[in-house]
Amino acid sequence: MSENIKKRQTMSLFPLWGLGGLYLLLAILGAVLTWYFNLNYMLNSPVMPTVAEFFRQGTATPLAASLTYDLLVAATCGSIFMFVEGKRLRMKHIWVFLLLAILVAFAFAFPLFLYFRERKLRENNQ
Repeated sequence: MSENIKKRQTMSLFPLWGLGGLYLLLAILGAVLTWYFNLNYMLNSPVMPTVAEFFRQGTATPLAASLTYDLLVAATCGSIFMFVEGKRLRMKHIWVFLLLAILVAFAFAFPLFLYFRERKLRENNQ
């Protein structure tokens, strides 16, 4: 399949903003949604909100543990992908995305990385 056909198929899936725009929207949602609940937890927790307590409560029930470990495995794979793909494409400052995954949220950092990856791919094709 030619490169132009692939490009048109991708663009037709997301005609308004393109794939990069969708990733950017998901990054914003990832930051807003996770931090809404993080702040709610920090402001309303009956115990001192520490990292240890955060993870203790994140594994307090089987359902919470399932979601916590699901995110941990996905974030580990995603972080490896960000590092390897960023190096392959010669993207600058890959470490920023890895830091954002820890300090803000993986749900923010990974789609943000994908947005910048799309920009880099488009730049390399021109």
